[in-house]
Parts: sequence; C-alpha cells; structure tokens
Amino acid sequence: MTTVVNDDRIQIEKLELGPFGTNAYILICRHTNESVVVDAPADAGKIMELLEGTHPKYILITHNHMDHTGALAALKAALDLPVAAHGDDAGSLPVPADQLINDGDAISFGDIELTVLHTPGHTAGSICFLTGRYLIAGDTLFPDGPGRTGSPADFNTILESLTGKVFVLPDDTRVFPGHGNDTTLGKERQAFEDFSAGSHSPSLCGDVLWSSA
Repeated sequence: MTTVVNDDRIQIEKLELGPFGTNAYILICRHTNESVVVDAPADAGKIMELLEGTHPKYILITHNHMDHTGALAALKAALDLPVAAHGDDAGSLPVPADQLINDGDAISFGDIELTVLHTPGHTAGSICFLTGRYLIAGDTLFPDGPGRTGSPADFNTILESLTGKVFVLPDDTRVFPGHGNDTTLGKERQAFEDFSAGSHSPSLCGDVLWSSA
C-alpha cells in the first residue's frame, strides 16, 4: 500500500495486486470518510482491510480485463456495493454491473465528484476518472506510452481518446495508471508531441512507447 495523494480534500491509496502488478486505488473523502474502490485486481481481503474505517460507496471498474477484475466477485459478495462500469465492457465482467456509466457522468461520494472520461482503445469501454488535478487512468495512459492495443485501428482509437479527452487537461494533472508508477500530464503530452513529430508505420499497435516508436 502506498499513499499517493493526501491533501485537505482527498486521500488516494494505491495497492499493487495480483501476478500482473495491477494497481487498485482507494479514494477517500477527507471530510466525510466516504470512499470508492477503483478496480479489483486480486486479494479482496487486502482491499477490504484498507477500506476499514471508511464508508465505501462504489466499486468502479476502468475496463474489463481479468487482471483488473480478478477480485471483483469476491469484493462484491463481501461488501454488496454497486459496481459501475461502461456499457461497452460491462457485459464481460465477472458480475453484472449495477450502474452503467458514460462519458461526462459524475460519480459522487462525500464531498468528492469524479468525472467519467470514456477513453476507448485499450478496450471499447475503457474509462478514466478525474477529480481536480488527479486522473485515475486505468490502462489508457502510462509513463511513456498508451495502453496496449490489439490492432492499428485500436491504436488510432486510443490516440483519439488521448488527444480529445486526456491531453486537453492541465499539465500539472497527476496520472495514476493501472500498472506501474504515476506520471504528470505535462510530461506525457510533451513525449506524445515528440512522438507525433516523427513518421510511423500505419501498422503500429501493441505495446507502444512514445520514446522508441
């Protein structure tokens, strides 16, 4: 467990769980102690331990890949919280989604409001959650590159998601991805602009790094 944000408004805890080192995040309103879980990779017990002393309201899913949902059924059974996901990914979750969320929707807990950004490309229903200058990015954006894509069309889609929804945010926005370390939007935007200035194969997809593509 790592505390990645602790200001007078919100506390964000990160847990790296499961065989793929997937990040789960616990977001806690500092004023009311209400909380939400973002992704449930594995080890439901560890997630529930971190929720102790808070008042959990939702389980939010960034996308439907198994390394982000491996503990979802156990967590749902233990806590009986509403599960929220985008409709394009909800059909293949281990449990039915209680709430389908779309681009621009707001998820509120305590005094915190999360804005939903639909950012397809890694999956059709991939979403990010934005509050203030903090972006929980799922597998849409990592340090030095986008999430893995399965085809050139998907790669173009994730680039459209990034340019239209993510890179329009302020430079000092902190990005908390689904794997690995956090980064800043200013750093990633500059890396993307350097990438875009070059020429690239039209078949580009997969695990792409801005710095080496």
